[in-house]
Amino acid sequence: MRIALVLLFCLTISRLIAQESEKKNYRAQKINNPQFNIDGNFSETEWQNAMWENDFIQFEPYQGKSPYQKTEFALLYDEDNLYVGIKSYDLNPDSISFRMSRRDIHDGDMTGIIFDTYNDQRTGFSFIVSAAGVKADFMMTNDGENEDPTWDPIWWVKTLKTDYGWNAEIRIPLSQLRFKEGDEQLWGVQVLRYIFRKDELSSWQSMHKDKPGFVSQFGTLNGIKDIEPKNTFDVTPYMVARTERFEKEPENPFRSSGKKNSLNAGLDAKIGLTNYLTLDLTINPDFGQVEADPSEVNLTTYETFFPEKRPFFIEGKSILSYSLQFGDGDLASENLFYSRRIGRTPQYYPDVNDNEYVEAPEFTSILGAAKITGKSPDGWSVGVLESVTAEENAEINGIGEGRTQTVEPLTNYFVSRLQKDFNNGNTYIGGMVTAVNRSINDAELEFLHKSAYSGGIDLVHKWDDKNWMLDAGIYGSQVNGTPEAITRTQTSMIRNYQRPDADYVEVDSSLTTLNGLGGKLALAKVGGKFNFGTILASKTPGLELNDIGYAQQVDQNLEVIWTNYHFNEPFSIFREMHLHSNQFAVMDFGGNLNVMGGNVGGNAQFTNYWHTFVSLNFNGEELNNNELRGGPSILLPGEKNLFIGAITNGQKKLSFELEGGLTLSNEKDFKKMTRAELAINYRPLKSLSFEITPGYSKYFNNLMYVNQADYGTDKRYIMAHIDRNTVNMSIRINYNITPDMTIQYWGQPFIATGEYNDYKYITNSKAEYLDDRYQNYTAEQISYNESQERYFIDENTDGISDYSFDKPDFNFKEFLSNFVFRWEYQPGSTVYLVWSQTRNHSVNNGSFDFSGDMKDLFNEGANNIFLLKFSYRFGR
Repeated sequence: MRIALVLLFCLTISRLIAQESEKKNYRAQKINNPQFNIDGNFSETEWQNAMWENDFIQFEPYQGKSPYQKTEFALLYDEDNLYVGIKSYDLNPDSISFRMSRRDIHDGDMTGIIFDTYNDQRTGFSFIVSAAGVKADFMMTNDGENEDPTWDPIWWVKTLKTDYGWNAEIRIPLSQLRFKEGDEQLWGVQVLRYIFRKDELSSWQSMHKDKPGFVSQFGTLNGIKDIEPKNTFDVTPYMVARTERFEKEPENPFRSSGKKNSLNAGLDAKIGLTNYLTLDLTINPDFGQVEADPSEVNLTTYETFFPEKRPFFIEGKSILSYSLQFGDGDLASENLFYSRRIGRTPQYYPDVNDNEYVEAPEFTSILGAAKITGKSPDGWSVGVLESVTAEENAEINGIGEGRTQTVEPLTNYFVSRLQKDFNNGNTYIGGMVTAVNRSINDAELEFLHKSAYSGGIDLVHKWDDKNWMLDAGIYGSQVNGTPEAITRTQTSMIRNYQRPDADYVEVDSSLTTLNGLGGKLALAKVGGKFNFGTILASKTPGLELNDIGYAQQVDQNLEVIWTNYHFNEPFSIFREMHLHSNQFAVMDFGGNLNVMGGNVGGNAQFTNYWHTFVSLNFNGEELNNNELRGGPSILLPGEKNLFIGAITNGQKKLSFELEGGLTLSNEKDFKKMTRAELAINYRPLKSLSFEITPGYSKYFNNLMYVNQADYGTDKRYIMAHIDRNTVNMSIRINYNITPDMTIQYWGQPFIATGEYNDYKYITNSKAEYLDDRYQNYTAEQISYNESQERYFIDENTDGISDYSFDKPDFNFKEFLSNFVFRWEYQPGSTVYLVWSQTRNHSVNNGSFDFSGDMKDLFNEGANNIFLLKFSYRFGR
């Protein structure tokens, strides 16, 4: 339900309609030397004499109808601030939801105001507050298509429950907004109110669900005269005290004491360079309060995408984005810039001898980073990021001696993005450039690129009142390094130049540079209830973006045709319903059809506020270029997938979210996956919530990659049957003492097992029949050495082992937890108290025993980190 609230209130809308609403206008009133406090009372003369506007209209669920309850707002200003007053009337004040949450988490009754200070009909600055007084601020770009909830301006708000409902009184310093100089301002403006118990959203300026865009539907604001733009100047130094406790290892010199202590300091700053450009700066940043990534065991050839969680990198991220794909599907994360590359885990781990111990850094230290973002009055959007990460060294200590080994070189990262609006925001052209430069002074690190560059240009054009859209772009990359580094790039698992059946690429081990190109083109009708479009996307084999970007797969030409239909008004038992379908095909640059498939599905909300969703996918036979890790392409059977779920009414104290999936191969008994997840949400108090989400998946595959080995002049690609079991549980507890003081706990036990059997090797990877593509090892050919945990293959049965491989079975267990006390004791100044715990245990055994595995996990010694972080904001 929380997701639904965010979608409703933030309005990430791409809907449409032909009719236009008459634009409303509000005229602000100037006050001199206001003597009132921000207390939510409105008893001062200035508020009594203000022009209160109350002509609101319903948007959800019934567009254009009168709202369930009356709302009024007024707007005042002086030379330094805007003042917004909102009265949310309610005939049943006891039914108002005063749910407490953390900042930027939408829950309960809400109201707020959004300004388009550029008046470009594309950019919105949102100031939202819940009835409990919790702030939710975010910046909108691209006419509401992109939202940045990490934009956290400095502003003040106070809510007050009254006998007629509740009030919100807001003060916004002008230094937090960007606007043109001039005698009188003309801005876009919208005021919203959300009634939680009715799931109803109303607005001052009427909007249309079927009309594309959001900011372009705002009303206007004038009357603000003789104010000067004010540049932000905030400097926030911080100090961090950290202690780590772990199980003593007497023989390990790095862990013999069982503890580590450190004291650190750094600085964050936000400085207005001009009225339109802001510099964000961080020196020696610390992100100890950030929640860990969830556990996983990845057996695929694709790198897992983890979302960014560090505040410096997520604030304003939309302006530094160049997406390689479209929509919100599996490939939507592909981008020229993936900020998780900065400060990543070091890419080299040293080889050590017996009786040597290694102390290696978990992450690369960020020495400093700076980011310039903004938008000019004539439509230029600018984003520039520069960051330097330290050279990292691992300490190695053996008997009587110690040494160090560089595991990550000193590296500079640079990203720049530029966009220009034309045609009243209906057309924008942009470009992006990235650069990575490494100072490599160690032979062990010459597998890394010495430098990596990428860049692209893109165009978006909308016409017919934004009902149609064209989105196009072309981009390229160049990486440079030693022959070893470039050979490694050519033979990486997403590229596989060494494939013996790939006649359009070949490994050139003398190259010191590799170039690649990519492009995208989308044409779509995004207006009206019925939407449709087509997408083309292409990435050449030589494209390499993963030094600073994220590309899951290259050597790919993608074609998609999609349709959507929206039932936006309530009917029968539904409040709304959305249906979709698509067809896709993928080819490589050798002209081979890799896979074709399609999808149909939909989601709906019922009149009892429950939600449901369903998706059915069909994939044909796949010619997979990566499965054999450099071996020939292999034909894999097609499959079908069902994904279904339901969400109960989140307005209740107790609610549930249930989802499940089933994947079946088109070839009997070849592959199957079932998974289920249940989220239990309980809120006994308005300020306290519990969420427990257990999940389980079971998977088998009769042709799972294990290893490869040389056999005479041939290569053997070894496969097996695998049985996988995965159990995980996420536990969240949120306690909001006040809107600015919160306690959060997150914990995740995780168990993943994989048991391999029925070993075989590939004989003819593209044979017509599945059974002809491999040959099972006989009992005479395969043997297992338990002491070495290794399989030995005597393929010609002459009594001499021809090749061998390690036992691939695994049983991995991990527990992650994070406790955070956060107090924003004044706007922009915070105290964090953090306790993080990690436990992990693994054995070379694929058996699954839930109770035994959990016992093993919690019998394992824990790694505990306690952290106290204090920051203080100096600024205006």
